[in-house]
Parts: sequence; C-alpha cells; structure tokens
Amino acid sequence: MQNLRNPRMIILNTPVDITPENVSENLIQQNPPELAMKEGSILPKLCYTTKRGTRNLVMEVNSEIRKKLLLNRVKIGWTMRRVDDYLVAKRCFRCSKYNQTYKDCKGEDECPLCTEIHKLKECKAMFSEFKCINCITYNKHHPHTQIDTAYSSLDRKCPSLTTVLDKYKNIDY
Repeated sequence: MQNLRNPRMIILNTPVDITPENVSENLIQQNPPELAMKEGSILPKLCYTTKRGTRNLVMEVNSEIRKKLLLNRVKIGWTMRRVDDYLVAKRCFRCSKYNQTYKDCKGEDECPLCTEIHKLKECKAMFSEFKCINCITYNKHHPHTQIDTAYSSLDRKCPSLTTVLDKYKNIDY
C-alpha cells in the first residue's frame, strides 16, 4: 500500500503578523474545535507576497482537515480568510510542456511564446504571433474539441493549464 501525500492548502491574503512559525498556533487557538485542528496537524510550508502585495501562506494538512477547510473560512488574526487548495502545475523550461521537468525533457529548446526552436530571450514574435504548445498538442489528440491557441504557454488563462489543474483537484487524498 502506498502512502498518500497530504494536500497543500493556501490561506489567501494573510495578515503581516502571521508567519509560518506561528500560523498553526493561531489557527488552533482562534478556530472552533469542529475543524479538528490539533498540534502537529498543520505543517506550514511557505509564505509569499504576490505582485499586488498580498501575502499568502501555504500549509500541509491531512485530508479530514482539508475537507472541513474547503467548506469554511478560517479566523486568523482579526480577520476571516478563505482557504483553498494550493495547486501548481509543473512546466518544463526547455519545451514548455506541462507535467514534465527540464531534466526529464527530451525535446528541443522551444520558445514558450511562439513555439519556434529558440530560447525565450531570443524571441522577436509579436503578441499576435503567440501560440501555446500545450493547446496545439491538445488539439492534435482531441480532433473533435478544438481550443484556441493564440496566446503563449505562459498565459495563466490557458485552457490546457486549467485541464491539468483540474486533474490535480480530483486527486483523492
């Protein structure tokens, strides 16, 4: 029997005084016992600031707590905050395809903006010439459901990225 990994959750827009060192203590003290958070059940992983200046905190919890957190908001500091799954899709820095890494890649240096064989730094493509290699690959394998490819593979609104992240959401922890 294989060990299942614990899901990672993200607390969005956390106050500045909440750090990875004190987050578990704050969550246990300030939230109701129904959430079943105990000492050692919350493992803080990282804290980062977005481009907009908001702080987010990533933590690892067990599957029971995850289910309860998705249905509720948590009290942290003096505010109520939403908690969501922390999902990150792997993308190769050589060929820009999802679910593989640079060291496992057998492809060529493919530009993530225009899909030509050159490095990103060397790309001279205009915005109208951008193409997504992941959506092009999707269209090859799904001839009956074609999706638009007129954007770069770095675009967060990419439908193939959404498909990859949806697969992660459906993992049974």
